[in-house]
Amino acid sequence: MTQTVKSLKENVNIIATTQSICPTCNAIIPARLVEMNGKVLIKKSCPEHGYVEELYFGDVNMYRKFGKWAHDGKGIENPSVQVKEPICPMDCGLCNLHLSHTALANLVVTNRCDLRCWYCFFYSEKAGYVYEPTLEQIEEMIKTLRAEKPVPGNSVQLTGGEPCLRDDLPEIIRIIKRHGVDHVQLNTNGIRLANDFEFFRKVKEAGVSTLYLSFDGVTPETNPKNHWEIPNILDNARRLDVGVVLVPTIIKSVNDHELGEIIRFGFTNVDIIRSVNFQPVSLTGLMPKKEREKYRITIADCIHLIEEQTEGQIPADCWFPVPTCTPVTHFVEALTFRPQYELTPHFVCGAGTYVFKDGDKLVPITDFVDVEGLLNYISEKAEEIKQGKSKYIVGLKILLKIKSFINENKKPTGLNLSRILFQMLIKHDYRSVGEWHKRSLFLGMMHFQDKYNYDVERVKRCSIHYLVPDGRIIPFCAFNVIPEIYRDSIQAKYGIPISEWERRTGRKLSQDFYVRKQPIAVKGSTQN
Repeated sequence: MTQTVKSLKENVNIIATTQSICPTCNAIIPARLVEMNGKVLIKKSCPEHGYVEELYFGDVNMYRKFGKWAHDGKGIENPSVQVKEPICPMDCGLCNLHLSHTALANLVVTNRCDLRCWYCFFYSEKAGYVYEPTLEQIEEMIKTLRAEKPVPGNSVQLTGGEPCLRDDLPEIIRIIKRHGVDHVQLNTNGIRLANDFEFFRKVKEAGVSTLYLSFDGVTPETNPKNHWEIPNILDNARRLDVGVVLVPTIIKSVNDHELGEIIRFGFTNVDIIRSVNFQPVSLTGLMPKKEREKYRITIADCIHLIEEQTEGQIPADCWFPVPTCTPVTHFVEALTFRPQYELTPHFVCGAGTYVFKDGDKLVPITDFVDVEGLLNYISEKAEEIKQGKSKYIVGLKILLKIKSFINENKKPTGLNLSRILFQMLIKHDYRSVGEWHKRSLFLGMMHFQDKYNYDVERVKRCSIHYLVPDGRIIPFCAFNVIPEIYRDSIQAKYGIPISEWERRTGRKLSQDFYVRKQPIAVKGSTQN
């Protein structure tokens, strides 16, 4: 034990102090973020289970750059849980001290799945029961989301398991839309949507906005789950005009060599693919350090690999953390006098950039836009409006000034970016965004935590939350990382044993398993 304590207090460059949890017993313990060999590590020690050291962020300079954009949000005015001295993350949620409203609400409609991915958080066979909330329970959860103040939740992701295993999925979407939710995103492996166009059509007509499509690589080796189905999924999405976000789970030594090719694949299909959202893997369950080092990868590591794999066309310095967009939110709030959606997770939770295609070149937005200068200018103008200046005069100033942040000689051919930005910022006319998206891909990163790299400060600022039948709204990295308190406990309470589900439905759970009869011929135009 003496050595354990000494390890935690060793002479290192401490960046921040925080709290974490013990991977073995979930005890809340002090932790330090330290700089070591150009990286950020988290170091912590449990009195009972000893010392843990884990990679937290793969580039200390990027960590500091991202930290400049940190911003705590407006929180929740009508929390479900009232606490005086929170024992975060053991008292979710959302509590009155949470710092971000719900930007995206995850709604688990089933824990059944037709695949068995080894890195998955959960599915019914692992759990031992089937969790499928009723339509009435789903409606109540959506009512709770829409009642959130000061900003009613307006974006829902249907997730699982595999949501498409529910035949009543279109009705679920209709319920959500009926309560005024604008954006409904379907998190799916797409297999049923590839093979059942009529079901896909019903999902589209019910009001789904986007497919959040699992896509782990461009080869059968990296993407065995749906490599052969991807062409049909995209072709059906084209026929129905449903936008697609590719979602690769990135695992070091497994598919981290294909990041550049995934982006190129996105541009090959940019007519229907709107974004690529990389997700560095969350290492669930107890895992020895050597195995964690084999698979562990962070947002910074992925960003550097993308720079290498695109031959510098998408450099590391073109990425920004999610809270970077808060100046735009504050400007719109100043114009409208109403609270607006505000993306305020912790600055290491996610990052993004826009990349445009110009001939054979990939052109990040930072190549032709002074992004930081523009955002600082927008912040100044928002403050002027708050102090009483006419929004019309401020709007005129922006119209005259906005071009100074754009290098016309470097921007992609035919892109009138100053007009698009003015339409969005001043007129709130988002039809011009279509022009933007036809020419670009949004590249995103979202790194969910696990028990080894857990930082309570990140949980306090989480903006991706789960809706559950007991009326609470729970941050992602509480819900999934401490399943014995949240996910598994809640879903077991509202679920039924597999044997009971099989008796009620008259079918075996094993009938869900997808068996590919033979590999589908892959079209060269849409899949490498």
